[in-house]
Amino acid sequence: MKIAVDFDGTLVEHKYPEIGAKKLFAFETLRELQKRGDQLILWTYRYGKLLDEAVEFCRKNGVEFYAVNKNYPEEEYDGNEMSRKIDADVYIDDRNVEFGGEIDWSEICKKLQVGTMGESGYNEYGKAKKQSFLGSLFGKK
Repeated sequence: MKIAVDFDGTLVEHKYPEIGAKKLFAFETLRELQKRGDQLILWTYRYGKLLDEAVEFCRKNGVEFYAVNKNYPEEEYDGNEMSRKIDADVYIDDRNVEFGGEIDWSEICKKLQVGTMGESGYNEYGKAKKQSFLGSLFGKK
């Protein structure tokens, strides 16, 4: 899946133009999505130096984006348009009506079915074990 993710108010607390505190489980979720093979696009109003700072902040938190304010890395974009549409399957943004301005990354995990398989990946009946992403963080099965 292609997943477009906003920065301010979504990955971090809204403190624009500063970078706010990380949202609980945001970067852990994005790292799991990347492991799963999803393509992440940073889709933000930031540009120039402020955008570079946001990208670096994400990189330091273990997330490298497939593209930044573009549909794909090679897309030519002159930066004149501040806000533009991005082609994605899912959009994660604090301005989304469903979230009502408050992002709950544990709910996003559930909706996107983010999870890990555990040690062997299979139970005693040969069926795939299911472990929630939050459970994997806290060692619960």
